[in-house]
Parts: sequence; structure tokens; C-alpha cells
Amino acid sequence: MTAAAALAASTAWTGAFAQEEGPIKVGILHSLSGTMAISETTLKDVMLMLIEQQNEKGGLLGRQLEPVVVDIASDWPLAAEKARELIEVEEVDAVFGCWTSVCRKSVLPVFEELNSLMFYPVQYEGEESQRNVFYTGASPNQQAIPAVDYLMNEVGVERWVLAGTDYVYPQTTNKILEQYLKDAGVADEDIMINYTPFGHSDWQTIVSDIKTFGSSGKPTAVVSTINGDANVPFYRELGNQGIDAVDIPVVAFSVGEEELAGLDTAPLVGHLAAWNYFMSVDTPENAEFIEAWHAFIGDEERVTNDPMEAHYIGFNMWVAAVEKAGSTEPDAVIENIVGVEVPNLTGGTAVMLPNHHITKPVLIGEIQADGQFDVVWETDGLVEGDAWSDFLPESAVLEADWTEPVMCGNFNTETQTCGSGS
Repeated sequence: MTAAAALAASTAWTGAFAQEEGPIKVGILHSLSGTMAISETTLKDVMLMLIEQQNEKGGLLGRQLEPVVVDIASDWPLAAEKARELIEVEEVDAVFGCWTSVCRKSVLPVFEELNSLMFYPVQYEGEESQRNVFYTGASPNQQAIPAVDYLMNEVGVERWVLAGTDYVYPQTTNKILEQYLKDAGVADEDIMINYTPFGHSDWQTIVSDIKTFGSSGKPTAVVSTINGDANVPFYRELGNQGIDAVDIPVVAFSVGEEELAGLDTAPLVGHLAAWNYFMSVDTPENAEFIEAWHAFIGDEERVTNDPMEAHYIGFNMWVAAVEKAGSTEPDAVIENIVGVEVPNLTGGTAVMLPNHHITKPVLIGEIQADGQFDVVWETDGLVEGDAWSDFLPESAVLEADWTEPVMCGNFNTETQTCGSGS
């Protein structure tokens, strides 16, 4: 071997050794500015807490974890650029991030192309399963469908306002809900659908229309997929127009403790939210989590919420899969993560399913004057997340399974073939 070749080999070996012995980098891909910052900033903070806790335990595979934080600024093309930067430039081993589905859809091709890992912590519309993504938030059968069932069966609602922000999550969720309601016998004239842009602030006319729609004599409810800071003026206008939960209850899928922290909740008492976790849940696991959160953030007033629990679950699943695989290499993690079971914060466990979704309880919470939720209904046990809705004909025949021999995100059970884009 020539001296030059020996030097090159030595340098390559030293670089590989340094990378193996250096920190394990964890990407945090959230909006810290723009319309979604109201919801996502706290997710960045909880990831920093989880990484710090893991380092205090000795790190992972004998190495410390290093967070790499980027601000995607509620800008979805920017999210894809930042995801690529995290993977190619920063060389992170996994990414935890996004809130909106348009963000997730924007970054999906990057994770697929570069074969990296993403843990997505927010409820979403389903109709997707990607090998490189782990969906730790709720799919529609773990949030939207149970919420409608509750309103229909327990409250007696007969007219439905489906109000959402104008992007893929509300549109697809409402497509599923509209079909579900029609299958249940609800007439077209008893369904009102409305979409507004991100950051929408002038709700006077829309809330007036909702009030009129609910004055027909039939019990009416609003199913809200409104996202981000548009919720603040929406709920304020409900109060301004005297719409309370007795008249027209609102059940929200994107409003939790963090969003309510910026509102006068007095006019909202009795309105509802459907999640898989609430801060008010009384379990030892949750009490320990809240105590750790307050100690980390240095503010006893800071709340916890459902997507924070999803990051808690996803992070612990990633750690468990890395330890099981003995490697942070994406293929090794993907191969070892299905079947991993970790505690949730509601007193049960979460299991990673072959479709890269997880098991969850479903809770309906009623807004209290202090900005917390009183749980008024919950499922008897855990619900497995569906990647494809049973209520859309084109999706009912599809299933996702990222284990052998299927290895497909949209396997057609009728034709026994794997579709494209999986």
C-alpha cells in the first residue's frame, strides 16, 4: 500500500470511528414562527426535554444525543428544504416534526429519497402509510369517528357543521366524515361544510351562518378541523355571538391545552375536544411527566397536550428500536420497531403496528374555565390506528403492512397487489 493510500484509509477509518463514537443527532422540524407557532413551539420544547432526559440516563448506545433544531416558519416548501438540510448536511439519525398534513406531505418525498426516519406527532386524515414515517398521532378512526359517534349517540346531534382550515387534513377528514354521516342516514341538507385559509381572522359572517344553520330546531354541532392561531378569533366570535355549548357544541380536533392558554375560556366552557390524551388525566405516569415538564421549562403555568404525548411515545419507541437493533441505521430501526411497546401517559401502552400507526385510547374532553379538559367519555380500551378509512370505498380495500411478506403501504386486498407510491 502506498503512503497516500495508507493515509486515505486511515483518515476514512478515523472519520467513521469518530462518527460512530460522536453524538447521535436528532432533528427537530417544527414551526417556531408563523401561524402554526402557537401549536408547534411547545413540541420543540418537549423534544429538547426528552433528549436531555435520555442523556441523563447515559444516552443511547453509549453515545449522547444532540438536538438539531430548525424553524420551518409555517412554510411548507421550506419544510422540505429544512428536512433535506437536517438529513444531508446535519446528518441526523431521525427527525421528529411537522404539525399540518401539508407539511408532512411536503417532506415525505425527502425522507423516502434519502431513506431517513420521521416521527409525526399529530392527528391526521389517514389515507397514507409510508415506510420511512411513523404516525404517532391519531388517524380518523382514533379521533374523528369516535367524536361523531359521541355527539350522535350521547348528545343526539342531527345537524352537522364541518368547519376546517383549507388544506388536506380537514378536506380529507371531512370527506370521510361526510360519507360516515350519510351512511348513518344524515341528509345532505343537514350537513354544512366550510373552509377558511390559514390564519383566518374575520369569523363574524361564518359564525352567523353557523348560528342560522343551527336554528332549524334540530340539535346541531360543529366538528372543527380549524388549525393554528385561527382558532383564537373563531372561539372569540362564538362567544361574541352568544353561541354556547348548550346551543351548538363544538368538538375540536386541533384545539388542546396549549391553544386554550391564549384564550378567555369562560365563554367556551362545555365545548369539546377529541384527543388521545389530556393534561387532566390522573395517572402516575402523567403526574411524573408534568412534573418533569415544569422543572425543565421553568414555568409551572405551562401546559401539556396530546401532540406532546405523541412525541413522548414516538421518541421512546425510537429509542427502544435503536437499542433492539443496536444501530441508528434507518433500515435496522424500521425492521425492529414494529411490535415495540412503550407506556403512554394515560395508564396504558402504545404498540407500533405493521402499518406504522400505533394503538391509542380515545378521549372526549369538555373545556373547563381554567383551560383544562374534563374527560366526559373514553373508549373501553385501545384503538388500533387505521392507515386507510373503512368509510371510503376506494380505501376500504387497502391495508398497510411494512413487514414481510407484504412490505406495502397500500396493499389492495381484492387484487392482492401493491399500489404505486407506497
